[in-house]
Amino acid sequence: MSNYTYITLRDAPQLMQKSAEWFSSKWGVPTEAYLECMQAYLDGQTELGWYLCLCCDQIVGGLGVIENDFHNRKDLAPNVCAVYTESAHRGNGIAGNLLNMAVEDLQSKGISPVYLVTDHVGFYERYGWEFLCMVQCDGESNMSRMYIHK
Repeated sequence: MSNYTYITLRDAPQLMQKSAEWFSSKWGVPTEAYLECMQAYLDGQTELGWYLCLCCDQIVGGLGVIENDFHNRKDLAPNVCAVYTESAHRGNGIAGNLLNMAVEDLQSKGISPVYLVTDHVGFYERYGWEFLCMVQCDGESNMSRMYIHK
């Protein structure tokens, strides 16, 4: 079992560029889009943050929280986004730990509930998320599942 360290980007602001590039490589969203959100978080313009799991100083998992994760229900905010764990590290509870960390951090700041969009069924339920409704994502023909964590 590897030693994992869980941090917010505010704990290690020097990782902003590396984090933005890592998320971009996983999701195909431009690095600049991540940098913009991350900078607002680091500058204290928002409490919607970025959460990382490190192993040997490498990012092996992460997620962010943004206002809207590219869907038509603008009233359902904020949204967990970009949840990813490197394949070699899956099955070690990283995503679950990051989800719990984000929810607890946001709740401590009075931000609740939190939402997320996914096509996974059965995964998020393990961490206290409940299916809420179907939403239309930007540029997608199929509907996606919206979950809520209260």
